[in-house]
Amino acid sequence: MLRCVGGYVAGSVPGSSDYAGAFALLAEMTRDFAGSLDQGATLRRALDSIARHVGAEAGSLWMLEPGGSELLCVASVGASPITGVRLATSEGILGKCVRENAGQRVLDVRSDPYFSKKVDEQSGFVTRSILCAPMTFSERVLGAIELINKRGGDGCFAPDDAQLLEVLAASAALAVANAQLARAQLEHERVRRELELAAEIQQGLLPAPRPAPFPVQAVNLPARAVSGDFFDFLELADGQVAFCLGDVSGKGMNAALLGARTASLYRCLAREVAGPGALLARLDAELAESVTRGMFVTLAAGTYDPRRGRLRLANAGHEPPLLRAPEGGFAAFPAEAPPLGVLGDAEFPEVLVELAGGVLYVFSDGLTEACAADGRPLGAEGVLRLLERFSGKPLRERIDAVAALLGGLGLRDDATLLGVSDEAHR
Repeated sequence: MLRCVGGYVAGSVPGSSDYAGAFALLAEMTRDFAGSLDQGATLRRALDSIARHVGAEAGSLWMLEPGGSELLCVASVGASPITGVRLATSEGILGKCVRENAGQRVLDVRSDPYFSKKVDEQSGFVTRSILCAPMTFSERVLGAIELINKRGGDGCFAPDDAQLLEVLAASAALAVANAQLARAQLEHERVRRELELAAEIQQGLLPAPRPAPFPVQAVNLPARAVSGDFFDFLELADGQVAFCLGDVSGKGMNAALLGARTASLYRCLAREVAGPGALLARLDAELAESVTRGMFVTLAAGTYDPRRGRLRLANAGHEPPLLRAPEGGFAAFPAEAPPLGVLGDAEFPEVLVELAGGVLYVFSDGLTEACAADGRPLGAEGVLRLLERFSGKPLRERIDAVAALLGGLGLRDDATLLGVSDEAHR
């Protein structure tokens, strides 16, 4: 669709157009677009060919910026280059072309109310006549091509010129859309590779399973490529075993990075700070200084004394750990302090837990939110049934059995399970 000041009616039959030359130009552009990896240089060559073929003094190719309110000149030819100039879509004949997705042929800009002098004032060029066509792909306007001042004759662009520019602009739009799609695919592949690498690094930070009769075993099941959950355990100099399980607010890479930082801090401080309550206080102070606003970490941490069969536990806003007694039944230990990184100066009370041959389970809320066979979340009762189902197995086999079952369910969030077994005191 074309708008014309000067009597041109859209759809007129071309007169003396050089069909052979036009088709040759279109074929040349198509080959160039298909074989080039430099979109900017390719568009400039195409624009130069179009301007020479139509006989224009100058030309420019404009891309619609994200948001749709501005056009950016990405290529220009002529005596006064304007590459890099921006123009609002509400301005000028070019803006009207993009807004209405319709070609514009203006024989004398002095008589056109839509003409804007902004570009002329920036470039020093004098515009007399304009021909522009939108670059449209799949009903989406990507930008526009504008030609300025027809050489020779009366200085006005002919109807044939307008029809030819529409065809060439459509070809350029197809090339731009293909290039955008190719870039998006490359970016998707890059992100996928980075996520795979991040997942490998993250899994490498988790402690490897220890053979029986080591009392702590755990598993992490990410809902996505990377996880916001983490766990750790390590033997201390006095023979006790320190352990923790954390869950970062949110999902994705930001949560994974905060989880990795918290896990690293935990491992550095666990050998220096005596007691899980004091350790959580140090972590809280460290994270509060640097954590992104709105993010936090829930964390349950403890130290297990295998000689006495008991442990000390502190809970920073985490899911209540569950103690299963040897004869059956569960006891919960709710959090008595906020998550890490919220206050920075919170106190984290410790509770002494006598295992007496039982097992303490610590888990993230991804376990309760996992979907059962009927599609509903397991919830707290479902988790109890799940843990009870495999209670007759040794701890490592129990953890693996729960993980295998969870792997067949729908995980809405990262799911992590850690167990501390006091089998030696049964």
